[in-house]
Amino acid sequence: MTDLKNRCCVPCEGGILALDTNAAEQLLAKLSGWALEMDSPPRIFKSYRFKTYHETMAFVNATAWVSHREGHHPDLTVSYNACKVSYTTHATGGLSDNDFICAAKIDALFEL
Repeated sequence: MTDLKNRCCVPCEGGILALDTNAAEQLLAKLSGWALEMDSPPRIFKSYRFKTYHETMAFVNATAWVSHREGHHPDLTVSYNACKVSYTTHATGGLSDNDFICAAKIDALFEL
């Protein structure tokens, strides 16, 4: 994993420029399994698969806890044995370091 998981999100209330495509791709390269979608707004996303609904919901709750601590919240699409996590920074209208920091922290849940 990268040092991203050891960083903390910085509060973002606007006035900060979104990352350009090159910067986003450089940060994305530090993550495993995440994809970049440059639609409006740009976002990164990853789908996680689980054996049971209980495991899926445990992941959702752990993700909620991480998100609350960082003050940066993803969009989640939840089904029986999968969860798609999607990050964008609404205040910038694109991607920020916070998106990649949180993605790394979510991946770190599987290192435990």
